[in-house]
Amino acid sequence: MKEISLHKKLCESILPTPIHKLKNISKETGFNIYCKRDDLTGFVFGGNKTRKLDFLVYDAIVKNCDCLVTVGGFQSNFCRLTSAYGAKYDLDVYLVLGGKDKPEKFSANLLIDKYLGAKITFVKSEDWDKWLNRALQLKDFLIRKGKKPYFMPIGGSNIIGVQGYLEAFKEIKDYTQVHFDYIFHATASGGTQSGLIAGSILFNYNTKIIGIAVAKSSDKLKSEINSLLNEFFRNNSVLIKNYNIVVDDRFIGKGYAIPTRQSQMVIKKFARKEGLFLDSVYTGKAALGMLKWLEEKKVSKGANVLFIHTGGNVEFFK
Repeated sequence: MKEISLHKKLCESILPTPIHKLKNISKETGFNIYCKRDDLTGFVFGGNKTRKLDFLVYDAIVKNCDCLVTVGGFQSNFCRLTSAYGAKYDLDVYLVLGGKDKPEKFSANLLIDKYLGAKITFVKSEDWDKWLNRALQLKDFLIRKGKKPYFMPIGGSNIIGVQGYLEAFKEIKDYTQVHFDYIFHATASGGTQSGLIAGSILFNYNTKIIGIAVAKSSDKLKSEINSLLNEFFRNNSVLIKNYNIVVDDRFIGKGYAIPTRQSQMVIKKFARKEGLFLDSVYTGKAALGMLKWLEEKKVSKGANVLFIHTGGNVEFFK
């Protein structure tokens, strides 16, 4: 690995998460398909966001911040976990949550946010930029009130959060039973994919990382991931010229957090074949994308395929 020193972090995530073969789906498809269970990171129902928040909240504490400010959709997994970290570490949490219509009834992630004491501002819009602008306004308001907020972008996707999946890639590399030729996962704000790509470069691990977009166009996401990787490597004084960024945006459907008929069928398949539950926002669409790549013969026959289950199962109960 090239010399990069990871920041110190909290240890709420239960790591490493297991990897196991999906035997029935492998048999059905004719490919060797494995699953990394990042839905099992623990802490308040787990998910991939705990990896990022271990680094981010540690950074907030070191900087003597007294509150956390972040932003996401009404059923944001990242916001649910931010609320939990704030409660445990005595940091006030301010959430800006957006979507088409303010929910009449709090359920799933949103209900957990309230139980954990988060202060919520709702934005009636599906435009992520409007959510972000409102959150930045809130941060500035808190500063004027004498607070010291720690701001985190959607999904915790910045150069601190990227370290969560750089660390995760080491777990993949250290799984010595199998070398994975392809790695599939859901991509929305780009932090998870940026960390995986950084890990593949730094550990010199030959694999194809395929992000299945659930929110933004391929071009927009690739641009954001490229910028995030440039900033991450520049901050660590490492010169990397080119990144192989693959984002497939064919499975978004009508939009972010809107289920599709095909993704719902895949969720049922994984449940009935493997006893593995996916969610309709992220992992259901990511698994659909992976199966389509196999069906379209975009994956070499006999290849070892890893699917990263990034969590989100709480959404199942909204």
